Amino acid sequence: MTTAVCPGSFDPITLGHVDVVRRARSMFDEVVVAVARNSAKTPLLAADDRVALARAALADLDGVRVETVDGLLADFVRDLGAAAVVKGLRSGADFDAELPMALMNRHLSGVETVFVVGDPALAHVASSLVKDVARYGGPIDDLVPAGVGDAVREALARTGGSAR
Repeated sequence: MTTAVCPGSFDPITLGHVDVVRRARSMFDEVVVAVARNSAKTPLLAADDRVALARAALADLDGVRVETVDGLLADFVRDLGAAAVVKGLRSGADFDAELPMALMNRHLSGVETVFVVGDPALAHVASSLVKDVARYGGPIDDLVPAGVGDAVREALARTGGSAR
């Protein structure tokens, strides 16, 4: 059985993320969505909430599970015995950001990164932009899986980040 890991902060999970996970699942027997606790970032949503939202968004996909990752992705991937890391690319800027991480993960774990070109219809969808639009009361429900928009708006209201 070949396993791939789709890592990210998923703050929040978007339809672009779901698209990449679906396509990764078509290439691998099992996909582990690895929700990172990144100490360099201050997430809007708590890790447990990000995991719960990802599990709900991906519940219809057999062979996909969601876990939290603390520490180095390379260690997680190696301990899991994964065959690959899968990352989605929306643009050349994504490639520029992802390539150094892919090379470091290969150096540390020996595992290759597979880049999946994102659906052009979702190329404008990024977690950071979803949060920005929501902060100003804009519509986000067509950018994220069911229930995620409400979670983002509630988190923004709770943290004083707006969401009008």
